Amino acid sequence: MRKLSGYEIALSALSAAFATLFLVIGVYTDIFLFTGYLFACIALMLPLAKKSYWGFGLAYGASCLLSLIFGASRFIDLLPFILFFGLHPLVNELQLKTKINRWVACGVKALWFDGAMYLIWRFVFEMTTTISFVDQYIIPIILVFGTAFFVLYDYIMYKWRFIINRLVERLITRKK
Repeated sequence: MRKLSGYEIALSALSAAFATLFLVIGVYTDIFLFTGYLFACIALMLPLAKKSYWGFGLAYGASCLLSLIFGASRFIDLLPFILFFGLHPLVNELQLKTKINRWVACGVKALWFDGAMYLIWRFVFEMTTTISFVDQYIIPIILVFGTAFFVLYDYIMYKWRFIINRLVERLITRKK
């Protein structure tokens, strides 16, 4: 195991702080919940810009733990981030590192997303919904609309990955 550099530790700490901040804001303001997930994922890309997988793991773990501490009463709202959104930047980075076909990877990630959303539906929302149509057709609804949403989300996250990588590279080369 290689030692983390000072830049990687700083990026990981900054990443964890921003991800926690965005998640807590999202959890406490229901209207910004998905926006909180989105910005927390973007924040978690900071250590990945330096290919620091340990840094990402530490930032992801810290942001999940701190968000649970600050928003313990809203654990259900953090579940999608813990199961999918928080790990998605790492999976994208590993996909690019191993050069897996992007269409195959997109299909596998879409199934992962759909599975995570179904689990959340099954164990959280199924008992509270009063619309029998949704209960009856939840799997096709998730497969169609969830997959369409995921493809758009995945595309946006790749664009953000490029922006974050350029930003981090400019900041680090400016310091030297």
